[in-house]
Amino acid sequence: MPDQPSHKPAEHTTKVSAQDALRADARRNRARVLEAAREVFAAQGVDAPMSAVARRAGVGVATLYRRFPTRSALVTAAFEDQLTVCAAAFDEALADPDPGHGLYTLLRKVCTTLVTDRGFETVFMAGFPASLDYDRERACAEERLSHLVQGARDSGQLREDFSPADIPLLLLAVSGLASQPPETAVPAAHRLLTYLFQSFQADPPPRPAPLPPAPALDLSGLHRPVPAQTSTVRP
Repeated sequence: MPDQPSHKPAEHTTKVSAQDALRADARRNRARVLEAAREVFAAQGVDAPMSAVARRAGVGVATLYRRFPTRSALVTAAFEDQLTVCAAAFDEALADPDPGHGLYTLLRKVCTTLVTDRGFETVFMAGFPASLDYDRERACAEERLSHLVQGARDSGQLREDFSPADIPLLLLAVSGLASQPPETAVPAAHRLLTYLFQSFQADPPPRPAPLPPAPALDLSGLHRPVPAQTSTVRP
């Protein structure tokens, strides 16, 4: 009498398929939460309520905390990709055969992000969360900026007294526009960067290239609302 076929392999296959489906669903949920976190942090800053992230992702707050038990864990995961984007921007600038153009293009990208992503300043300039190695990242960024500046000076594009320390000064000036709506902040940041970069040049042309259009700003734009409480990042 022939052996009866066993059904165990089929059961095993079914269990494996179910586990794969659960893992795929978990990956999709995690990606959705991280996308929502980046959007919420960009609009409100990294001290935005965790409930706002959960709501935007379409998950419960308890689910969010199961995946990311602390705010620091969520911020770290949400901004890991941006570290890669920042590194790629530096690589592109350093690969530009025109070091002055490479430096300007890099600064334009940084200035645009600075005024459109409220989480960027906290994460990449203020140093939250501590779980990311900011000392290493900052040292690497400073070394690459110095290399770009030196290349632009050596090629006669930047004035001799221009210092890499002038770049944080530029970024601090641009960050003052972050309280404006993006349709105002972005063109204003580009115009300010172009103004200042023309002054950095060793040999500015007698008739510089036209500036980006002036934004719709007046003296009332100097008012920045005072937050109801301190901006301490909550866990």
